Amino acid sequence: MPNPNLSVVVVQDDPAKAEQRVALLKQAGCQHVTHCRHTDALARQEQQPASLMLLEGPTGLALASQVRQFDEMGEHYTWILLVSDQPAAQLLDESADLGIDDVLAPHALADQLPARLLAAERLYNTVQRLRQENSLLRQNIASLEQRNLVDSLTGLGNARYLGQKLTDCLRQVQARGGALCYLLIGLQNADSLQREHGSDFYDELLQGVARRLQQMVRPLDILGRLDDQHFVLLTLPPDLQECAPSSFKRLHDGLNLKAFITANGSVQVVAGISLIGADSHSLPDSPQALFEEARTLLDESYDSGLVSAKRLPVRG
Repeated sequence: MPNPNLSVVVVQDDPAKAEQRVALLKQAGCQHVTHCRHTDALARQEQQPASLMLLEGPTGLALASQVRQFDEMGEHYTWILLVSDQPAAQLLDESADLGIDDVLAPHALADQLPARLLAAERLYNTVQRLRQENSLLRQNIASLEQRNLVDSLTGLGNARYLGQKLTDCLRQVQARGGALCYLLIGLQNADSLQREHGSDFYDELLQGVARRLQQMVRPLDILGRLDDQHFVLLTLPPDLQECAPSSFKRLHDGLNLKAFITANGSVQVVAGISLIGADSHSLPDSPQALFEEARTLLDESYDSGLVSAKRLPVRG
């Protein structure tokens, strides 16, 4: 006997047939059984979703796809049992995508309905549990992504990590003095390389660039990947004199003068580096303002083939 709390709705425009179907369902062990007309079915599902819906004929078949669309909008799943003389294999064909879970011939209702209800209850509970678990999993993934500070491709810090570290660096310079060097490292030919060789190659190349940068920076420097074309390096020298292009020429040469070995062979990147220097007297209005300065300056580095540098002006 099925769970008596299983909610069932009979969708039937003929009152006499509706009463017969309701009587059969209650006789099979279902206590929460109601019925409604086809025109009211979707509104009823929205107000009080049923676990199982008993439909019949072509009108019921047309309603099934609408119920499925309604299910997609929420976390509920409706088990649909169609009463029809059509072959079950045709109606349940996955390629037909009719939204039907089970088919029962009208003449077999009295004999087979109890067993079909038991199967429907078990499968409905399984599907509903999986949908709820999937929803919880998506929420957990979204929560982890919001807190994640690591770029999964390169193992470096991601944009969120860089934002937090940049804020910390600005506070440190303001409180303790010293200077901040903000380096925006861009790959000028990133788009052309990705178009020519594909995404898998480009991911491999980004990993290679990240490894080479890690080898060239100092242990206390902060390195991260900002996006698909940019890396950021933050350093905290004792004064602005060290925020000079000559201090980071090795980085520029290391990316541009030595090819990267990939599965597609040897590849040359065209990298540019913009350098923004600031101290406690010339801090930017916001971290975003610092990025905008560096982004504008990066084009100069692409054009000149050198590290482009700028010191922020002293604030009055």
